[in-house]
Amino acid sequence: MGVFTFVCKNNGGEWTAKQHEGDLEASASSTYDLQRKLVQAALSADSSGGVQSSFSLVCPKSAVCQVIIGGGSGGGFAAGGGAAAGGGGGGGEAAAAAKEEEKKKEESEEEEGDFGFDLFG
Repeated sequence: MGVFTFVCKNNGGEWTAKQHEGDLEASASSTYDLQRKLVQAALSADSSGGVQSSFSLVCPKSAVCQVIIGGGSGGGFAAGGGAAAGGGGGGGEAAAAAKEEEKKKEESEEEEGDFGFDLFG
């Protein structure tokens, strides 16, 4: 699994990026093109699995881009339309467990408050 973090800056309409701890670099005229180039640069260094990337503006002229390659349970670009569903691994199970616990809590609250009469009836 490879994690690549890039510091991105906009100088005169041209976006440039340098890897935080490494030698990878890229430049482009838009953030979209820059992110695509950074993903390709990261893939040239490590092509061990699926790819996730994020691009976050810190202020109008600077940003952070992170590319994660490999790691975890499937997902990534290889899964096509199912990438969002397959990428979480245990996330779905945790959500289902939380929902089940909430349902049990609601049921117990109903049992506690039911004294056999209706306040509004």
